[in-house]
Amino acid sequence: MLEPDGRIERRLRDAGFGLVAGVDETGRGALAGPLVACAVILPHDAELPGLRDSKLLTPLARARLCAAIQRQAVAISLVRVPSTSIDRRGLHRSNLRALREAAMRLRPTPEYLLVDGFPVRRVPFPSLAIKKGDRVSIAVAAASVVAKVTRDRMMVNLNRRFKGYGFDENKGYGTPEHWRALEALGPSPHHRLTFTGVGQMRLWASGDEEFLSEAEVEVEA
Repeated sequence: MLEPDGRIERRLRDAGFGLVAGVDETGRGALAGPLVACAVILPHDAELPGLRDSKLLTPLARARLCAAIQRQAVAISLVRVPSTSIDRRGLHRSNLRALREAAMRLRPTPEYLLVDGFPVRRVPFPSLAIKKGDRVSIAVAAASVVAKVTRDRMMVNLNRRFKGYGFDENKGYGTPEHWRALEALGPSPHHRLTFTGVGQMRLWASGDEEFLSEAEVEVEA
């Protein structure tokens, strides 16, 4: 099943959980740029035709769905973990912290949390981790779309400040062109130096700069 039908949310609401949130992240496998987590609570009557795992959507479809989700959502929370935190704390720990923080920042507070893939512990409400949750839960799929659109926009903005890597095209992932740019330029301040092959390149000559966006909330993992 590629397109979630809302069945799991309906079952939870029938069981008395009125505010069901979904949380997902994007950017785990990228060589550069932040990890972005998003949590979403949708109303029971949300109309989001075509909603599915963000990776299965075109950029235009993602942008349109993101706008529709932002109009209709009861609550949305976004958390950004910069590459420096990922290097310092590790990818998996940073990922879990981002998912937890995104869920905890939701207002109103969810009554139940659906998570894509990884169990999220130490939250004050029941939760369920679902393999390929963005293909089962509409809330998780919505979170995946908002996270992906938000991070892609960050990478396009980052490309304006750090030319040559093609961040606007590869979004920080390890394409052959990106690896060739790393060999020629060395890593920028937003590359993940602990990732295999990245930290061995020579350092960016212009020094460390911080990239921020109005849409993000930085969390030290």
